[in-house]
Amino acid sequence: MSDHSSAMTPPAAETYDLKRVGGLPNVLLGVGVVGIAGSLIGLAVEGWREQFAFSWLFASFYFFSICIGALFWICLHHATDSEWSVVVRRQLENVAKLLPWFALIFLPILLFCKHYLWKWWDEAPGADVLLDEKSGYLNHNFFYFRAVAYFVMLAWVSLSLYKLSTAQDKDGLAKHTLIMRKFGVGGIPALALCLTFAGVDWLMGLDHHWYSTMWGVYLFAGAAGSSMSLLVLIVTALKQQGYLKVVNDEHYHAMGKYMLAFVIFWAYIGFDQYMLIWYSNIPEETIYFRLRNTESWWYFSQALVVCRFFLPFPVLLFQFTKKTRLINYIAAWILLMQLLDMYVIVLPALHRTGFSPSIFDVLSLVGIGGILGWLFFQYIGKSYLFPTRDPRLLGSLKLSN
Repeated sequence: MSDHSSAMTPPAAETYDLKRVGGLPNVLLGVGVVGIAGSLIGLAVEGWREQFAFSWLFASFYFFSICIGALFWICLHHATDSEWSVVVRRQLENVAKLLPWFALIFLPILLFCKHYLWKWWDEAPGADVLLDEKSGYLNHNFFYFRAVAYFVMLAWVSLSLYKLSTAQDKDGLAKHTLIMRKFGVGGIPALALCLTFAGVDWLMGLDHHWYSTMWGVYLFAGAAGSSMSLLVLIVTALKQQGYLKVVNDEHYHAMGKYMLAFVIFWAYIGFDQYMLIWYSNIPEETIYFRLRNTESWWYFSQALVVCRFFLPFPVLLFQFTKKTRLINYIAAWILLMQLLDMYVIVLPALHRTGFSPSIFDVLSLVGIGGILGWLFFQYIGKSYLFPTRDPRLLGSLKLSN
């Protein structure tokens, strides 16, 4: 909640000076170009193309999940007319603004690697009874239509919210807040549909026999928790450079509480999904966990449970950990666990006999991450670091948990 007991003078606007970070954006660009160039070698060589496809999907969906999670928090902020998050919202907007680029990032696998990733793509009618039953959904034309729809919808919502927010910085009109509220209310179900069906198409589709009705919620839990963790790290980095003095311990406390909430929610959904599949014992459902609970993948699955829930959960329970530097380490840890989660989802479908690391796993990750990091620095310098004329700004400054 916020304290409305007394008036406050609005803080001065802050703009980011890229000179503060020296050559870091160029380093990210260089690393990204090298990583993508190395990855594309895998696409060009027939013998490496399958590994490239799975590595690229793993890295792409990892960053995609974080960016769509950032868009969720923006929509939630506007839909609930939140005050606390006003001073940190712009950084979420900068992250969500990266979403349109994923249409280009996913292009290599959508155009050239379909046959390697999704075995249903080349199946002839009548060859697989289960696939025939799903042919109304799993067919080439509808697959492409859905992919275009995801990117168009997410780009429209994210860019519209960014443009309205930055326009309000200039004119201060309340109408922008009202329009953004409408986008927030409509954007939550829109991004939920996009994330769920993109996860079904690109991740669940790695084995078209498998299905889970909780899959979309599971992906959402990871996306929301990891994006809030990234926000903590971005805000901390900016404060260390002398920016965002308007953010205080109360805002960190609020962000930490959301991190805790989604650590619990991720574990809850993950356990429920596992328990229901184990209890029903249907072969088309259990195949997902049979693969990931055997050979060396078993160790990764166990590590994910322990390290994503049992380690951060007790630490985030305490108020002081949310208001000290410790929250940054927990945030980085959650982002690492999201990475492990995506790896365990994607790579066992290729290496069914156990863990088999590839250079393309690293090249794809640093390539896409480097380019997205460079783009983020381009965006952060083009607008104020927090919404300067949002009508809820003063309430955010007086946040009290």
